[in-house]
Amino acid sequence: MTLLRAALAAGAPVESVFVGAGGRADAEVVTILEEALGRGARVFDLAPGVLERVADTVTPQPLLAVAAMPAATLAALPADPFVVLCADVRDPGNAGAVIRVADAAGADAVVCATGTVDPFNPKTVRASAGSVLHLPVVVADEPPAAVLGDLGHRGLVRVAAVARGGTPYTEAPLETPLALVFGNEAHGVPAPLGEVLDGAVTIPLAGGAESLNVSTAAAVLCFEVARRRSNLHAMRGAR
Repeated sequence: MTLLRAALAAGAPVESVFVGAGGRADAEVVTILEEALGRGARVFDLAPGVLERVADTVTPQPLLAVAAMPAATLAALPADPFVVLCADVRDPGNAGAVIRVADAAGADAVVCATGTVDPFNPKTVRASAGSVLHLPVVVADEPPAAVLGDLGHRGLVRVAAVARGGTPYTEAPLETPLALVFGNEAHGVPAPLGEVLDGAVTIPLAGGAESLNVSTAAAVLCFEVARRRSNLHAMRGAR
């Protein structure tokens, strides 16, 4: 229900809603259905047991919905953009969490290159908490190197997050226009991408942990970019 509410709030085109047996006894379900109907969605009531057979979760909520997949392209990027690129991020939960973090930090888009899990995989959508529905998520049909080449031509500085060997993130140039690259959970950013990167950044670790989960690293770095952008806007406003 959370995702359906998010889809309706984002104005996503919800085509159909399916209601599990007994679902209409829930006042919140009724409210959501009324809104969906008002947006032109079709509503279907399911017989007992049907929802449980078709849902991909063990204990599904009483609503399932079909919505059109949002379309986003790099051509629609604003001036001075901040983009997050997922390069070979395979786990749906991690990819969804990165998208959620990027959205919360004010990124202008997330790009998923070939090799990264489908951002509209049901598990990814749930992990994003609905962020895939209102943050532009570009599903690229090109490998990360080609996407980075395109972003470079658009004037973005391309910086990879690496576990070690990069510039400490507090000292790194993370001002926009920027493409922040996150790699595979186990192997990091693919080595061949070094030829199309402008730099690498590392989060220094004080304890005994070897590294951070990719979504945790994304949270640290994306909000550092957000902090710098906020400071820059404040300085411009003071002039």
